[in-house]
Amino acid sequence: MAFARRDEFVWQLRTRSLELGKRTLLMGVLNVTPDSFSDGNLFLDLEAATARALRMLDDGADIVDIGGESTRPGRYVPVTAEEEQRRVLPVIEAVLKGRPGSVLSIDTYKASTAALAVEAGAEIVNDISALSWDTEMASTCARFGCGLVMMHTRGKSAEWRNLPRLAPHEALPLVKHELALSMRTALEARIDRSRIVLDPGYGFGKSFDENYPLLAHQDELESLGQPILAGVSRKSFLARKLAEFHGGADAPMAARSNATIAATVAAILAGAHIVRVHEVRPAIEAARIADAILTAV
Repeated sequence: MAFARRDEFVWQLRTRSLELGKRTLLMGVLNVTPDSFSDGNLFLDLEAATARALRMLDDGADIVDIGGESTRPGRYVPVTAEEEQRRVLPVIEAVLKGRPGSVLSIDTYKASTAALAVEAGAEIVNDISALSWDTEMASTCARFGCGLVMMHTRGKSAEWRNLPRLAPHEALPLVKHELALSMRTALEARIDRSRIVLDPGYGFGKSFDENYPLLAHQDELESLGQPILAGVSRKSFLARKLAEFHGGADAPMAARSNATIAATVAAILAGAHIVRVHEVRPAIEAARIADAILTAV
């Protein structure tokens, strides 16, 4: 794969638009959960969560993505829509009070949570199921006219460890085909194409080394005609490759920063318009270099 400049898009959100492709946009991760794989229980408190969001915005995040339910593999504990909303809605309101005009995203697959979050001021719905786990999600997003991230997920979290393994050549075609089906669902629900970003879903139903062929050929998703978001930050497929430096065990969370930067830069050079990260400032600095490389192509 030779480096190539990204196609440029105007991403239509609920009340504004974002230019994609001229530079990489950064989406900061804020998990308001007790059990997320990377930062569970750190930001359950409203004050702590709000401070974290404002810090990410100060560090240069273009978007803050707020989630109230963890889908980590093997230890997924579903929460009710009511509990999810109890966690996220006060944070959305507090962040927008402290920083009016901020672009916030709600990380949910539940239509009722998406609706309330957008009414509270979120501009984007980030659905890990690509509209497939809640039959009301497509019509909800169409009705509100919000931005939409549709992520590819292979099966559900409880199934991931028992899924048949993918051969190296199978990962990209599977993701591409199923994202195309998700696009069809969205368009049939009258969600405008200009509102949709696609995410290949690194780690979501792709086991460890299955993610590397997907990342190596991510540029082929360009043929779907939509902007791409990539979320590789702190993922376990990175930790597994670092085991030799940690006594044969997966690298702990605190030791995944360098690998995250390497994979994030690879994703940008392979066409990602947006990257979703836990540590904003290092990722922004890395993105600036990747963007400079793409500008020089």
